[in-house]
Amino acid sequence: MALRINIVTLFPELFDEPLASSIVGRAAAIGLVRYRVVNLRDHAHDRHKTVDDYAYGGGAGMVLKPEPFFEALEALDPPAPVVLLSARGKLFRHSDAVRYSVADEMTVLCGHYKDVDQRVAEWPGTEEISVGDFVLSGGTDSLYEGLLSPPTYTRPPLCRGLAVPEVLLSGDHAKIAAWRRSQAEELTRTRRPDLWDRYRAEHRSAGPTFED
Repeated sequence: MALRINIVTLFPELFDEPLASSIVGRAAAIGLVRYRVVNLRDHAHDRHKTVDDYAYGGGAGMVLKPEPFFEALEALDPPAPVVLLSARGKLFRHSDAVRYSVADEMTVLCGHYKDVDQRVAEWPGTEEISVGDFVLSGGTDSLYEGLLSPPTYTRPPLCRGLAVPEVLLSGDHAKIAAWRRSQAEELTRTRRPDLWDRYRAEHRSAGPTFED
C-alpha cells in the first residue's frame, strides 16, 4: 500500500518540481507514495482569499489564521500523524523518519510569515516538528534570544471552541510581555532542554530571571 502524503501550503507551485524529481519522484512513479498538495487559500472564503491577520497582543508580522487549516484538515480527514512544521517544535529525529515512513498516511502543515495560530497545533493528532535550529520564510521568532517563541494567536478570538488567551486581549502590554516571556521559557525548558541549559548558563550572571 502506498504511503499518502498530504501537504497543506500557501504555495503549492513550489512543490511541483521537487515532488517529481529524484528519489521522491521515482517513489511516486512506481507507486510507493502518493502526494496531495492542498492550497490553503482554497479554504478561505472572502473575495481576497485572506488566510492571515495581525497577532493579538501586538508585534510585527502576520499570523496564519486557524479556520483555513481546520477546513483543509476536515476535507482531508487525515489520521495521525499531522505534522505542523514549527521552529518551536521538537527536533526531527531519525526515529521520527522511521515512524512516518511506516504510516499509511501523513499530513504536513506548512507555516509562513510570522507564525501559525497556536490553535492549529491543538488539532487532534498534531505534533509540532522543527527541522533544525534556524528560521526560514515562516516560523516565529524562535531562537532569536536563545529561547523558543511563545504561542501566537490571531482572529477570530474564538474558533471551534478554542479561545485566545485572555491576557492577549487585555491591552495590558506589561502583562502580555510577561506572559510571552513565561511561555517562551516554559516551552524551551520542556521541549528543548539543550537550549534551556545554554540559555541559563548565558544569563546566570544577570540574576535569577527564570525558573530552574
